[in-house]
Amino acid sequence: MAAPWRLGLCCRAGTRALTAVLHKQPRVQRRYVTKTAGNNLQFKLDEQTAHSSLDLFKKDTGVIYRILGLDPSLVLDNPERFRDWAVVFGDGRITGGRHYWEVTVRKSQEFRVGVAEAAMSRDECVGTNGCSWMFAYAQRKWSVMTANKMVPVSLAGRPDRVGLLLDFEAGWLGLVDIQKPRVIHKVRAPFRAPLCPAFALWDGELLTHSSLEVPPGLN
Repeated sequence: MAAPWRLGLCCRAGTRALTAVLHKQPRVQRRYVTKTAGNNLQFKLDEQTAHSSLDLFKKDTGVIYRILGLDPSLVLDNPERFRDWAVVFGDGRITGGRHYWEVTVRKSQEFRVGVAEAAMSRDECVGTNGCSWMFAYAQRKWSVMTANKMVPVSLAGRPDRVGLLLDFEAGWLGLVDIQKPRVIHKVRAPFRAPLCPAFALWDGELLTHSSLEVPPGLN
C-alpha cells in the first residue's frame, strides 16, 4: 500500500468481502451541533461521514482503522460519506469563536488531525485542498498540510495526546503540547465557511476529547 504522506498523495483504504449483503438505506441528512461562540465545543464522530475502512467506538468518540474495511458498495448509501479516503468528520459545526479539543494519538503511527469545511467534497482527502487544514504525523515526523502543500513542524516529538486550538475570527489553528501547555505551531487561514473537526487515519486508532476549556496561558 502506497504511503499516504507523500506530497499530494493519500493512501486509499482497502476493502473486504462480507458474508452477508447489507441492504442500502435511504439517504439521511447529517445533523450538526452548531456552536457560534465559546470555547468548549462538544462533538462526536459522525458515522455518516466515516469511510468504510473506519469503525467508530466508545460512543462515537474514537475511531479505529481496519486495513480490510467494508466493501464500499455494501455500506449505507450516504452522500456525506467519504468514498476513497480514510476520513471522518466530527459532528460539531464551527461558525465562530475559540475552541479547544484533544486527541489521544499513541495507538496510531499515521494520521491527520485538524479542521475542514463542512461542505468539503467527499471525493477528496483532508490536507490536499484549500478547504482543510491538518496536522499530519507519519514516519515519526509532524507536518502541516493544506492545499496539497506540506510544511515540517519541529519540536513536536511523539506525544501520547495532543491538543488543537482553533480561533475562527483570528484565522488560525494551533497544535498544542498539552504537557506545557503551549502552541507548537499555527496554520493561518481566512476561515469563511462552517468548519468541522476532521480526522484521517491509516493505522491503529484515535480517541477524541471534546467539551474542554482552553488551557490557561494559550494564545
